[in-house]
Amino acid sequence: MIALGVILLIIGFVTGISILWTIGVILLVVGAILWILGSMGHAVAGRRHYW
Repeated sequence: MIALGVILLIIGFVTGISILWTIGVILLVVGAILWILGSMGHAVAGRRHYW
């Protein structure tokens, strides 16, 4: 999810499409939150680790 967010950020920045930029930021933030929760040992979506 983090990688997809970064890709959308780059594509949105290069092409100037703001909706891709916005979706990329949202995916990047959600992916980072899930990664942090998973690394702390919390079960995320029924999984012990999220990666």
